[in-house]
Amino acid sequence: MADDKEEVIESPDAHFEPVVKLPEVDVKSLEEDEEEMLRMRAKLFRYDTSGDEPEWKERGTGEVKLLSHTGKGTTRLLMRRDKTLKICANHYVLPQMELKKNCGSDKAWVWNTPADFADEEPKPELLAIRFANVENANKFKETFDRLKASGESEKTGDTPEKPEQSENSKEDSKLADGNTSASGDSTAANSVAEKLGEMSVKDSEKKTETTESKDSEKDTETAER
Repeated sequence: MADDKEEVIESPDAHFEPVVKLPEVDVKSLEEDEEEMLRMRAKLFRYDTSGDEPEWKERGTGEVKLLSHTGKGTTRLLMRRDKTLKICANHYVLPQMELKKNCGSDKAWVWNTPADFADEEPKPELLAIRFANVENANKFKETFDRLKASGESEKTGDTPEKPEQSENSKEDSKLADGNTSASGDSTAANSVAEKLGEMSVKDSEKKTETTESKDSEKDTETAER
């Protein structure tokens, strides 16, 4: 009887060098100099006024974060969508921002931002955020208000030294410039409105004085006749 021999299947040990070598790239998220103060899941909405009838539109579901910059003392709200990680909210938390209840709901808040960078270009937005329960909603508001107040106290105190700007912080600086520009535009608009109001009042007073003067002259001429 012939001995049974096991067939040994040789596996090819082939190695192919890649045609193009791709070096590892260190991707910066601009969160390296920021401390995470809060992170929780939520659903974000924006008030769309571009259509015939304004309406709330869902912007995404994911994790919302409140980030405090260790050197500047500023606070940023950042939210990314699930899976795609696309940014759906990205703006500074400013002292004038106020969270208000959305239609009486205890799980949702509404606020205005003068410059949101979710679409890269800064633009004012009316946003609403909804949480899974009342506890998360209250925790978000408490942290939001606390960081807002601390940011306001930073501005009233001594001005901290500005760190050297690196490539990683260019987008962060752009975000700050956008907020300053939006705030300046709002102030300028209010100033123009006040001046127009004063002009309208003065013009009205002049017309009244002119009318009264003409009436007085007519009465005098009538009396002389």
